[in-house]
Amino acid sequence: MSDSQRFPVAAHALAYLAHKGAYSPAEAAASAVLAASVPTNPVVVRRVTAMLARAGLIATRPGASGGAWLLRRPEQITLDQVLKAVNGCAHLGSPPAGAKGCPVSEHIPRQVAKALTAADRAASEALAKITIADLLAENPPSLVGLEPHSSCPVAA
Repeated sequence: MSDSQRFPVAAHALAYLAHKGAYSPAEAAASAVLAASVPTNPVVVRRVTAMLARAGLIATRPGASGGAWLLRRPEQITLDQVLKAVNGCAHLGSPPAGAKGCPVSEHIPRQVAKALTAADRAASEALAKITIADLLAENPPSLVGLEPHSSCPVAA
């Protein structure tokens, strides 16, 4: 699974669990059910839910009667926490190593790395203002005035 796929799958899975009211093992959603909602492969969902469980956002139970459920209310889970849980970042790439002996090449990778750090911090700050509950709301204050990014497919 690519790094860029983890965060959207994680956010979607958490929103699905919140929508279904999965707050205990009795209400757990199976990975196949979550995968059908995303839609993606159940293996992808199990990898992501394992990361979310390690971060303390959900609990999981393996097996035929297994599944995942939330450990916190959706209002308490911010998207920066989700991004950190799946080891995500702003995904703007990484600077090239540079050529030895070239003054520009020896300087630029360090500066580009600093710029990427700034972008990652800005993304984290923005995501800290958005909760899983906001993703389920029709027009939450945290997303007012924003349009979907032009490169992201949006369901009709």
